This record gives sequence, C-alpha cells and structure tokens, in this order.
Amino acid sequence: MRHRVGEIVCAAAMAALLAVPAAAGSNGTVDAIKKRGEVVCGVSTGQSTGMSTLDNKGDWQGFEVDFCRALAAALLGDATKVKFAPLEFKVAFASLQSGAVDLLARTATWTFSRDAELNLDWAGIYIYDGQGFMVAKKLNVSSAKELDGATICLTGGSTTELNLADYFRTNGMSYTPIVGNAREQNQQNLEAGRCDVYTNELGGLASSRTAMKNPDDWVLLPEVISKEPTGPVVRQDDPRFRDIVYWTLATLIAAEELGIKQANVREMASSSDNPEVKRILGTTGEFGAMLGLSKDWAVRMIEATGNYGEIFDRNLGQGSPVKLARGLNRLWTDGGLLYAPPFR
Repeated sequence: MRHRVGEIVCAAAMAALLAVPAAAGSNGTVDAIKKRGEVVCGVSTGQSTGMSTLDNKGDWQGFEVDFCRALAAALLGDATKVKFAPLEFKVAFASLQSGAVDLLARTATWTFSRDAELNLDWAGIYIYDGQGFMVAKKLNVSSAKELDGATICLTGGSTTELNLADYFRTNGMSYTPIVGNAREQNQQNLEAGRCDVYTNELGGLASSRTAMKNPDDWVLLPEVISKEPTGPVVRQDDPRFRDIVYWTLATLIAAEELGIKQANVREMASSSDNPEVKRILGTTGEFGAMLGLSKDWAVRMIEATGNYGEIFDRNLGQGSPVKLARGLNRLWTDGGLLYAPPFR
C-alpha cells in the first residue's frame, strides 16, 4: 500500500510539472477580451480626481482611465472598448482574482506580501508615490512629528494603515484611527471634523484637496513616510497578457522620451529615421506580432491617449486641477525613475 501511495504522489508531481508549460503558455485573458470585445478595467470609485472620475456627462476621466484606454487601443485597436468597474479598495484584489475584471488600474501599492501571496503580478510601475499627511491650516501644524495624540482618517486594510502604525511606533507617538472604506469617505470625515488628519499617498492627498469645499484651507505636511509604487495589476495565469500590459506602459514612457506625441505620432511613423522610433511604431520589424498585436498597435495607442507625460500632465500635473509635481515620475533622463527597456 505504501508503495502504491508513493506511485500516486510521483504521478501527481509529474502531472503538475507537465502542466506548468501549458499554464505558462495560457492566453486566456487575451482570448476572453477579444471575444468580449472590450477590456474590463478595475479602477477607483469614480470620485478620485486625477485618477478615475466620472465627469458631469457621465464619462470616465483620469490617469487610471487613460491607461486602460491605451491598453484597449493596443489590444483591440479602439480606445473606447473599455468597461470601467469602480472598486473600493477592500474588494479590488478579490475582484481581480475572481476574474470579474481583467486588470486593476487603480491605487494598489506593490508589496512583497501582495506579490507573493495573492497570485497577482504588477505589470510595471506607473506612479512612484509616498505616504503623507493632510491637515487643516488652522491647526498650525508644520510637521508630522507634532501629531502625537491626533485622530487620523485612513483606509482600512491598506498599506497606509500599516505604515502609519510603524511611523507612530518608531517616533514614540500615539494616535486614534478613524477607518474608512474609500478615499471619499475619508475626505468627508476630515471635512466634517471627525478626524484631525487624513493620511494617504501624496498624489491621493493632492487629489482629495481639490475636492474639498475650500481647498486652500488644507495643507500637506512635508514628511513622506513610505514608498508607494503603484501600477497595473494582473493575475499570474496569463503571462502573455501581463507582457501586453507591461509593454503598453513601457511604450508610453518610451514615447515621451523619444518625443512621440498624440499630435505627431502618425507623422513620426511615416518619416522618422530614428531606429528605435521605427521599431516602436511598427515601421520596421515585427514587434507587434511578438505580442499578438497589430503592426501599428503603438501608433493607435499613442494617438488615442498621448504619451506618459501627456497623460500625467492632463490628469495630475500642471494641466490639471491637482497640480501634482512630476517628482520621481520624471523620465530617467530628467532625474526621475521612469525608464523603459529597449525595443529590440
């Protein structure tokens, strides 16, 4: 009997090993998207100014939204072929794991435990951020070191909650948490005086300030207490789809570096002598085919949304109400962290 059990275990192990190449070659997400005719993109809840917002006409706007549109243009040739699924943070990862959405393009920090335990992959980083604090000017607080005993609004179950506990413990301070389910709930609690402070990523705080009745009444403190790299998240069961999502982001970054813009992408595709530009825009080589995409996938994508810099400026930067500085989200050639691998 013991010998028979050993045979069964060995057979099961061999079957598992044989299944790995099949799983690695899975194209299920891409096939489902093409059959459905749209990308289902999990975003923030529709009130996150600069990231994902429903405007007065009921249209989605924001950085996350434009990334999803760029992906749809790359994969389906049409940036409008997106269904946006607004998700509170507490259900975002479960929604992706269940297959309810194809990807998350919403604030979700890349961490060791999430990467290792959730069977999810971050397909690059599109925002380098860090956690900070927003308080009312009337409190006359100039540093987070002055927040001992404060009541602090935050989103439950997030890295924000853990970072806050670490920071206050390290600095020998105490606080009372007021836990909300979403950014807009935290904003409302802060404005109603239910807490003294709101803590979140700096980009989120800058966005929240624009939604306040009197934005000038609020100030962001100078301390940054964490690293918060965020980017598109996909399941681990379809490496081809992960590649498409990653190279969508990389192409947007490379396009900014190479001067490829929404207004000139067609002209550059037909006239540029730059070998890298020609490879990206499909003039030479078969790079689209390597991902199962059309030859002009990058042209369609950039024509629909612009490059990374255009997307950032329009939604988060100086061309937006948020007025967020590029900071670490500048190109590497400008002293930032954005860097695309070579197209070869």
